Amino acid sequence: MAQAVKPFRIDVPEAVLEDLRTRLLRTRWPGEIAGGGWTYGTNLDYMKELVRYWLEQYDWRAQEAALNRFPQFTALVDGLEIHFIHVRGTGPKPLPLIISHGWPGSILEMMEVIGPLADPAAYGGDPADAFDVVVPSLPGYGFSAHSHQPGMTPRRIAEIFATLMTDVLGYDRFAAQGGDWGAVVTAAMARAQPERVLGIHLNMLGVRPNTGPGTPPLTEEEQAYLRSVQTGREEEVGYQRIQGTRPQTLAYALTDSPVGLAAWIVEKFRAWSDCHGDLESSFTKDQLLTNIMIYWITGSIGTSIQLYYESAHDSSLRLAPGERIETPVAFAAFPGELFSVIRPWVERALNIQQWSTPPQGGHFAAMEEPEIYVEDVRTFFRTLR
Repeated sequence: MAQAVKPFRIDVPEAVLEDLRTRLLRTRWPGEIAGGGWTYGTNLDYMKELVRYWLEQYDWRAQEAALNRFPQFTALVDGLEIHFIHVRGTGPKPLPLIISHGWPGSILEMMEVIGPLADPAAYGGDPADAFDVVVPSLPGYGFSAHSHQPGMTPRRIAEIFATLMTDVLGYDRFAAQGGDWGAVVTAAMARAQPERVLGIHLNMLGVRPNTGPGTPPLTEEEQAYLRSVQTGREEEVGYQRIQGTRPQTLAYALTDSPVGLAAWIVEKFRAWSDCHGDLESSFTKDQLLTNIMIYWITGSIGTSIQLYYESAHDSSLRLAPGERIETPVAFAAFPGELFSVIRPWVERALNIQQWSTPPQGGHFAAMEEPEIYVEDVRTFFRTLR
């Protein structure tokens, strides 16, 4: 069941900001291996610089006002209060588009693409490309409530988001886009409700192909790809094992320490973006801190990482032998994406109608390369309007 939409505005109590400041001032800094750089994890010198900026220059109220420029709402969907941005398109026939973020991202990732997607003419584009843009916070993330019951899997989130689009907002059919967990949720929506989802755009593979009995054998190219993936990701997926097995234990530290939270998140933004080791060539300190603040002020880091546990213990996401999602799909293979793929592997699972290889950009595509992202999304859905 869905409830009527209610306007929402971010308004963090001053006491929360004062508590944050006190905690930052009282940080207990760890030691560090001499010359270790980022090899052992988040660099100590960079964290001290970031926290100094956080205390002395960062202005949450300015960032809060920037977020509040977009019309935001909440609605009770299947028993959960879901927060979302909803910007009506300016054009002859805007196409409904839901964009789902992932971890450790948030709605902040989409701030620079919402305007161009909703009102292309205002940004030098064609008004015929306009979208009604919906950007929800995942359940347990940011300003959306979280479930106190087990089972909030990507498939369950896909059901909630589809209900949001159809029963709450009244769209008979809609388009969807996502990266990271957003890609998993988006693929799950297309798989479960192909009659509602007219097409999906992904910048990360949101479903694993089935290679069991009855499927074509892996080609030499695919075998080489899978070997390279296994080797390349060994240093980068430790967080998945922790969050997928003991999220509650980790939650105590990250919920209590803003510096611990920031270090955990910042390291991922550096490792997963196309920044070539220079974090602030891809993101500003304000962007990094505002994303962190969304987790901090809502106390949602613990509930956000529960999604890893639920997913790790959910077999329903696996495609059956020979199964493929036949909804039209566009895939943008950004070069800095941690979870890189090759087209033949993706085509085992998805009906690829557009495949692009942007010249730069990484895991946080909408944030890193908003212009490339917007044009890729426009180009694909232009064919499905």
